[in-house]
Amino acid sequence: MDFYPHLQALILGLIEGLTEFLPISSTGHLILAGSLLDFNDERGKLFEIVIQAGAILAVCWEYRQRLAQIGRDVWQKSDVAANLAARRFVLNIAIAFMPLAVLGLAFGKIIKAHLFTAPFVASLLILGGLVILWAERRTHTVRIHTMAALTPRDALVMGLFQALALLPGTSRSGATIIGGLLYGLSRRAATEFSFFLAMPTLILASMYELYRERALLSWHDLDLWIIGFVTAAVSAFICVRWLLRFIAHHDFTPFAWYRIGFGLLILASWHWGWVTWAA
Repeated sequence: MDFYPHLQALILGLIEGLTEFLPISSTGHLILAGSLLDFNDERGKLFEIVIQAGAILAVCWEYRQRLAQIGRDVWQKSDVAANLAARRFVLNIAIAFMPLAVLGLAFGKIIKAHLFTAPFVASLLILGGLVILWAERRTHTVRIHTMAALTPRDALVMGLFQALALLPGTSRSGATIIGGLLYGLSRRAATEFSFFLAMPTLILASMYELYRERALLSWHDLDLWIIGFVTAAVSAFICVRWLLRFIAHHDFTPFAWYRIGFGLLILASWHWGWVTWAA
């Protein structure tokens, strides 16, 4: 039995789980890892969709009680205040989701065709790191302390920040969290809103991509999907728990320096030919 494909699945699942909810760009890491592991063909792209679903499961499980409570409050009529709060929260998530959905449908193919390259990903990793350093050095004035205080206009702004993640190397969570800090959200409110916004974003994106690539679905790859899915789910769950504890006492500066260092390493390897990065 050839164990290398299973090792590829394990490594990529681990990378997805550890990077999806950190401000370091899971897409960028998967592009680079897929190139190094020679698993960046159409089959590899389908695999990335599968492991992304594992990461989604982790954050849904972490917030399962709050999701259940929101679901109950949306439909119950006895507590008017709770009902209105739940409905506004669902509306905010829907509004925040729309910019990425609209722009993704309009420009997604063009971006994937021309920007999914090692130099571009590395450059945005560095640029994003510099933005995080700048954001953390600014005076952080908190206007919005909890997700419940977000208005539909605030949600739209957060959605526009998330839409920046269409550019590979930007980081969906990083754009949303750092954008939220710049906009006046507390660190925890920005992080948790990023998690909740990830649920419909990643679920619908995965369903759409699976439908588009359905011709590539094969039972022969089921063992690889299971390995990658489970690895991504477990590592993402651990990472989400860790991040929520981390932000209680730290800022995002370490992630900025990681992005800059990693981006410079990729550019150096590309420039001097240490690694042959695939397109």
